Amino acid sequence: MTVTVLLVDDEPLARAGLRAILDAQPDIDVVGEAADGVAVIPLLKQLNPDVIAMDVRMPLMDGIETTRAILRSSARPPKILVITTYENDDYVYAALRAGADGFLLKRARPVEIANAVRTVAAGDSLLYPAAVRSLAAGRGNHRARERLVRAALTDREETVLLLMTRGLSNREIAGELRIGPETVKTHVSGILTKLGTRDRTQAVILAYESGFIDR
Repeated sequence: MTVTVLLVDDEPLARAGLRAILDAQPDIDVVGEAADGVAVIPLLKQLNPDVIAMDVRMPLMDGIETTRAILRSSARPPKILVITTYENDDYVYAALRAGADGFLLKRARPVEIANAVRTVAAGDSLLYPAAVRSLAAGRGNHRARERLVRAALTDREETVLLLMTRGLSNREIAGELRIGPETVKTHVSGILTKLGTRDRTQAVILAYESGFIDR
């Protein structure tokens, strides 16, 4: 399958560089570009991309507001990969909380950029555990802790969630626990349902903010 991508960045050179990298991949097709978040929704309806690779800092509508607009505009929104210069960026954390599926550093190598697109397109989150831990520091809240307690996760679900916070994919979790990928998928689905989170990224954010990682 070919993964279709919409690039959103206010810097023409950044868009050109990403396009060159992604268009060189046989399974990735860049179907459009936008210079700011305000242009995304019309293009989203026109192009229906699988993944939006988007700068988190833009002058008119940043990646945070654009992420919210994308999720409001579609029952089945594309995966959102925000792009940042600095991994310890509060804008990135806000975009993840708003519903982005992961983030990518602009200095990443071409192979990492292509794999990042494939990762989020496949339904896995793309998070850097050390960076997320740093960004989440001091953001713990009582509501997140209550949600985790009410979820009443099983021991196996807690183990899977812990591995998710380490950035492992379903296949990697399966290898770690020596169980089948479909079994992991079932556990992940159960975790998301119990926590009331939209996707893996939101579950990981809640895990950090609830204190689950540190208990």
